[in-house]
Amino acid sequence: MLIHPWDAAHDEGEWRDWLSRHDFGQLAVNGLDGEPPWVQPMHFRYDAEPGPYGRALAHLARPNPLWRAVEANPTVLLSVVDDYVYVPGHWTAPEGAPSEHGTPTSYYAAVQLRCTARVVDDPEEKAVLLNSQVAHFQPEGGTATVAPGEAPFGRLLSGIRILSLEVTDVRAKFKYAGNKPQEIQDRVSERLAERAAPGDLNARAHQLRRRANG
Repeated sequence: MLIHPWDAAHDEGEWRDWLSRHDFGQLAVNGLDGEPPWVQPMHFRYDAEPGPYGRALAHLARPNPLWRAVEANPTVLLSVVDDYVYVPGHWTAPEGAPSEHGTPTSYYAAVQLRCTARVVDDPEEKAVLLNSQVAHFQPEGGTATVAPGEAPFGRLLSGIRILSLEVTDVRAKFKYAGNKPQEIQDRVSERLAERAAPGDLNARAHQLRRRANG
């Protein structure tokens, strides 16, 4: 992922705050010999600790072919992308130039977590980690606690494996035209507010926030 200086996170707090509100991404795993990388969409729970960058927790079905690739090479990448919009070219034309001379572009936020994967098969540890994931997604409760050998979910534990992903590096990008003249940024901001399509208002909020904090 190319990150220009004007698209880089202003500080560690920016990407951490953004990531704290996201829990779905794509896990990229190095393919086995002769195969392309494998990509697995999945929900995950991100914990800011332990370690300098924290860890992500997820679980997948035991028959998933991804396990062989993870065990062959535990270095993986968890990619999270959101707050993306398409910006039409006629919104970005320089002052005094014909509108059709503007360049279409994309706005988006992306955080990529380089991780070392640990596969958890121990039933007791699996139950603890699985319960922590459920608690994140269902803080209101409503689902029975998982315990090995106990109904209703104990017998299902053998059908899943847990991924504990220790984050070893982070790359974050907030691509919201921070390198463009203010008049173009103002124009795009106005158009996003007017269009108000899915993602537009979140992208606009990032654009205004980063300009104010720039």
